[in-house]
Amino acid sequence: MTPDGRSLAGKTALVTGAGAGIGRACALELARRGADLIVNDRPDSSDLEQTAAGVRDLGCSCHMAPADVFCRSGCEQVVESGLRQAGRIDILISNPAYSRRSAFLDYDPDDFERTIQATLTSGFHMAQLVARHLTQRDGGGRIVFISSVQAERPYARSCAYGPAKAALNHLMRTIAVELAPHRVNVNAIDPGWIETPGEHRTFGADVLRQEGARLPWGRLGQPEDIARAAAFLVSDEADYISGTVLTVDGLFRYRDCL
Repeated sequence: MTPDGRSLAGKTALVTGAGAGIGRACALELARRGADLIVNDRPDSSDLEQTAAGVRDLGCSCHMAPADVFCRSGCEQVVESGLRQAGRIDILISNPAYSRRSAFLDYDPDDFERTIQATLTSGFHMAQLVARHLTQRDGGGRIVFISSVQAERPYARSCAYGPAKAALNHLMRTIAVELAPHRVNVNAIDPGWIETPGEHRTFGADVLRQEGARLPWGRLGQPEDIARAAAFLVSDEADYISGTVLTVDGLFRYRDCL
């Protein structure tokens, strides 16, 4: 680590879904550690410029690559734009997801297909495109998927999102094995219940406050908790870690054990 703590200086990171929540926190944390950024969000996002401004305020360059990464063409657009603007990608934080809660018997088939596409398939597309760049350059690299504790535990009214995240974790392990000869570390993070703008829209502040107090850690997770874990996994300190799921949930999985 350099004396000023900017351990990622000279690296360029691509973060998808960086307009808000976990994606924004990851972009800002990597910038604090010296990385230059390529940040992505939907083309209609009003938040991406704010993330980019925050990165630049930390003294790092930031290129915006708005596109719909739920499809292959959108992923291609992001990677092509990022490489054109930044010249290289060393780190990928893959953070696309889509979720609709509903009872299994009533679950809309279109919502099921979109959840799989947005959560699993888009992760494949983005990782493959970045990995091709990393292996052609043959300089190693880091890929981190933002997954979920729902990959490990079934939850009612979530028949698409949990299976999509479980498959994403298995995809991660397969990619990790294949990319090991190229020294590309591939890992995933399973967040627990994280206080994001989306959770506020779904549950409201009062419910989140009450539920956070019931967790073993006494609070909901914050996007910054996930960002610090991501920063560790892409650092030199995690060089011997690949094919691993790092759970960051404040013991959310064990909340019924109290």
